[in-house]
Formats: sequence, structure tokens, C-alpha cells
Amino acid sequence: MSVCIFCKMVAGEIPVVRIFEDEVVLSFLDIGPISDGHTLVIPKQHFERLHEVPGEILGDICRRLGRIARAVADGLSFEGYNVLCNNGKAAGQLVGHVHFHIIGRNIGDGIFDRWPSYKYTVGRAEELAAKIRKKL
Repeated sequence: MSVCIFCKMVAGEIPVVRIFEDEVVLSFLDIGPISDGHTLVIPKQHFERLHEVPGEILGDICRRLGRIARAVADGLSFEGYNVLCNNGKAAGQLVGHVHFHIIGRNIGDGIFDRWPSYKYTVGRAEELAAKIRKKL
């Protein structure tokens, strides 16, 4: 028996307010929304992080993700939306099963008011890019 809460939702062991379901994904309303209609989209197969999902399955998820995001935005008359996928506890992932948040947005809604950006020092961007490229 799986201890993953999302796997239990997929198995029907835990009730959810379903938005969409097919053989690839389950989509449902988040129980702790940060905007009305805050929706989660999860693959039915268990993967902990985004980079663990095989490309063909990720493509299948993304084809559904866009359709669901449009339905959230249009259905609830949002001006825009965020799609978020947190990976690892340091990034705010609370459930160890890949999932995408669709968060409807309107101008001035106060959600994500601050983006903590900064400038790289001279040469730092190139140094970081080289380290990343080595891992591709």
C-alpha cells in the first residue's frame, strides 16, 4: 500500500473535488488554495520530481496541463494564471509526488507581490552556465 497521499487520491482512497481525469493525469482543487479554483494536476504514475518523469509521459502531462489551465482561467474569468511545479523540500514541495499548481490571477490580487531578483556580478553568469551545461 502506498503512503503517498496523491497516489491514494488516484486510487480513490481519499476523496478530491475532481476537475479532470483520464489515463494519464488527475486534476483536482487544492485543499489549501491561494486563489479561487487553485487546481493541481498530477500524473497518475508516481514520480517524486519533475526530472524523474520520462519525456513521453511529461509531454502527455503538459498536453493536458495547458487545456486545464485555460479552463481554470476562462471558467473563473481570471486575467492570467501561474503554473508552478515545486521540486524538493527546499523549493516548497510538500508532497513527494510531481504536481503542477494552476493559480488563477488578476491584476492587483496580492499573490506573489515580490520577486526577489538580483544582478549577477561580472563573470558569474558565465561561470554558472558552464556548470549547468556540464550536467546536460
